[in-house]
Amino acid sequence: MDHAAHHSGTPHDRAAHHGPATPAHGHGHAHGGASWGTASKATLHCLTGCAIGEILGMAIGTALLWGNVPTMILAIALAFVFGYSFTLFAVRRAGLGLKGAIKVALAADTVSIAVMELVDNTVIALTPGAMDAHLSDGLFWSALLGGFAVAFLITTPVNKWMIGRGRGHAVVHAHH
Repeated sequence: MDHAAHHSGTPHDRAAHHGPATPAHGHGHAHGGASWGTASKATLHCLTGCAIGEILGMAIGTALLWGNVPTMILAIALAFVFGYSFTLFAVRRAGLGLKGAIKVALAADTVSIAVMELVDNTVIALTPGAMDAHLSDGLFWSALLGGFAVAFLITTPVNKWMIGRGRGHAVVHAHH
């Protein structure tokens, strides 16, 4: 779908294309509420970028024989980079300039990524033996994927609350 076309029409044209912004239609950010579907999609969007960055960081740190702390720092940093980049590219494609796109990505994703990384890394840190597991160990992958699952479950209500108040991923919807 060409999202750039959304910006050339009038607000009435956009409403005709998207339909009303109600929970039943799926946009769900009218009247202070957000649908669980909208929140889940926003969380999944964030989780995808976080997972790519975190797995890449873990792989790089492990390959370079780094310790746990530098590897986790790299993984968390890359989770933010990839998480932001997904939103950045989407709003740039929709026609927003680079400076504006960066502001939107920061506003849309910072809390979501931070909560996700805090939860995910806490799960990994609290899983016995996970911090010392290698990429080839099932424990490494089960702790990491389990952490992502728990992070998704905890971050989705946070995103629902934020979107319902016009924050978080709601700022991205203004550019689609």
